[in-house]
Amino acid sequence: MMKSAFIFIAISLFTINGYASSRDYGSEYIEEWKKFYPSKALALGMHSSIFLYEDFFPKKIQKWLAFNKSMLELLSDPSSAYVIENRIDARLLNVQIRSEIHKWEKAAPHRNSPTLYANLIGNAIDKVVASDFLTPREKSRIICQRFEAVKKLCSAAKQSLTGSSRNDAERSLERLVSIEAYYKDELPGMANDWVFNPPCKDIAGAILSTTESIRSLIAFLNTEILSSIKESDTVFGRDEYARRLSLYTDSPLTPEKLAEMALEEIEHVRNMISEVSKEYLAEKYSDRSLEEGYGDFVSSAFADMEKDAPASGEEYLQFWKDLSASASKFVKDQKIATLPKNETLRILSAPESAGPAARIGWVSSAPPFDPNPLTTLFLPSIPDTFPDHEKKDFWSSFNRPFNRFIVIHELFPGHYMQNKIGRESPHPLRLLFGYGLYSEGWATFCERVALDAGWERGNKLTLLAHLRKRLENANRAYTSVQVHCNGWDRQKVMQFSTETSLLAPQFAKSLWGRLMNSPMQLTSYFLGGQQFTDLLVSEKNRLGEQFNLTEFMDTILRSGPIPIDEFRNIFSQTISN
Repeated sequence: MMKSAFIFIAISLFTINGYASSRDYGSEYIEEWKKFYPSKALALGMHSSIFLYEDFFPKKIQKWLAFNKSMLELLSDPSSAYVIENRIDARLLNVQIRSEIHKWEKAAPHRNSPTLYANLIGNAIDKVVASDFLTPREKSRIICQRFEAVKKLCSAAKQSLTGSSRNDAERSLERLVSIEAYYKDELPGMANDWVFNPPCKDIAGAILSTTESIRSLIAFLNTEILSSIKESDTVFGRDEYARRLSLYTDSPLTPEKLAEMALEEIEHVRNMISEVSKEYLAEKYSDRSLEEGYGDFVSSAFADMEKDAPASGEEYLQFWKDLSASASKFVKDQKIATLPKNETLRILSAPESAGPAARIGWVSSAPPFDPNPLTTLFLPSIPDTFPDHEKKDFWSSFNRPFNRFIVIHELFPGHYMQNKIGRESPHPLRLLFGYGLYSEGWATFCERVALDAGWERGNKLTLLAHLRKRLENANRAYTSVQVHCNGWDRQKVMQFSTETSLLAPQFAKSLWGRLMNSPMQLTSYFLGGQQFTDLLVSEKNRLGEQFNLTEFMDTILRSGPIPIDEFRNIFSQTISN
């Protein structure tokens, strides 16, 4: 009996202090995150989340906050088995948890963002109707449950909302009005097509009562929220910006240091643009005097760059398809990185329904947990019905030299490869809560790697386009600080961005909205790109002739979106001199 008791005690002590059965905090957190954010989980390819829906009543939010705080306390123990065995993932989880606590305690979207509710209400039914992985009976049951979920969201919104910015309120009202029309005019006629032995006995009554709840929320927003509206554009202020920057970068970086670094880069790249412009003009126009001022000869070189532009969306689309094939072959031939085995990429023009996003384009990567890994590059587009001068300005911004380097950023070995290889990661936590500076930092870094390897060698207009983008990246970081810490207004941002940072018209127009909506993300191009560049220099110095670019790039891609400073330790363990 005593021997058995001794064994039990020994096992218990080992379980507590050792590694045999340590709790997997990462898996525990992901499961709770999926329950709190089922719509986000579904969008990421977690199909089982379609059976759940958000509940943003204060009690549920407080429960989520309590869970995050308890997990943060567990992660604060450096001797815990999970932290020791999963140091990098534990670091990412720590940032994610602190972000969630800030979101629901300080930013409090449930109290001041009607759009939080409008977006969820708008997607409640459509996502189920469009799903192709449910049986008819499952689809019917979930749709009827969603009617109740929407009514609860409307009730939670009226109970919790106390204010809003004007942009948020107007955007949410516009969305809700269209949702109400959809419920009133379209859903009743669709019901017979997707209801199979409906568990809700009175489908017409369910649609009607849900429509009334949405209408009631619209009335609440008009009478209670719009009367206490805030200014349209809200800045953080220095202290809040500093706190968010530290959290986003997981570092002690201050706004002042970021602005100093970005301004130094702006001045440095402006000088590089000057030299390359002079070289280009001397080669192109050998009889031309270069005694003009900086703006004159740089403008001349940029003008030549912008003249080399497509004339239509059809021409642009074909140009990109050819460019994609060339970039893929270059990466393979130059042994920059290992291409994915199976290409799952398609290139399309952005639909006009995408709104402002159609003017800049985007990469729509396959959700990390989706069984169908198709990635779509949506190219910037402008309707043929627009005035000729607007179309000319638009295509000049997306000129061919610009695209010849941005294909590296967007596809090979940039975002497309990054996301395709990253989704195979055995670390689900990295797929969900990746390091903020990694994605755009990697794609920006790839531009410089490819150009150094000989991509478009000798084409100074492509190099100029790259330098102009590099200047834009620094400008994004610099103006992010100036707006939120030093009170720069839209006019000041536009003046500095176009006159000092030489932004193309199309990009200057879209900058202010991004500064308001995602000021931290805008710093990632400059900061992440610089950190990856510093890492490359460090590894080349450490390894000398043993340095292997393919191994360097592949290691970063396979490790996934982790803090960039962690790669120094990874390389020291996997690559030795």
